[in-house]
Amino acid sequence: MEKGPKLLGEERRQEILHILKSSGKPVKGGDLAKKANVSRQVIVGDITLLKAMNEPIIATSQGYLYMQPATEPVQYERTIACQHSPEDAELELQLLVDIGVTVKDVSIEHPVYGDLVASIMVSNRREVKQFIDRVKSTQAAFLSQLTDGIHLHTISAPSNKALDEAEEALDKAGFLIDRQS
Repeated sequence: MEKGPKLLGEERRQEILHILKSSGKPVKGGDLAKKANVSRQVIVGDITLLKAMNEPIIATSQGYLYMQPATEPVQYERTIACQHSPEDAELELQLLVDIGVTVKDVSIEHPVYGDLVASIMVSNRREVKQFIDRVKSTQAAFLSQLTDGIHLHTISAPSNKALDEAEEALDKAGFLIDRQS
């Protein structure tokens, strides 16, 4: 999908799938649009169609990500409950990724809308910085601001030991509300 003729319909969607599958990391919609010589809105529509065809694509703050089948190393997962101010969001994420944990998402229980979940998908300090910079540049609010700082994270790591260390680090920082296994 190099600069050139506009790719049409199914050919474009197949090329998007190829790029996402081979990337292994999020790809921005704008980058896909440039490669296909179409608008970003066309890419959004293509992603929606691909999701409707049960392609495991998720939208993250860094771009679209194809969720690879379970051929990757086993990851252990846990949900943790935290509370802190918006100013501590970056520190919280850094504490987690420094231990080797991936922060998959954040969720809150909203009194009107129920459970709200947003993908984060950060695994290192560079991704944390990009996420925080994007929140700041868009002047978006953290979901936790709707619940006095209370929120849940789904975290994953290659071992339960890393998850335990992550909880200990958050507890030491005063961010952990409750330990869950």
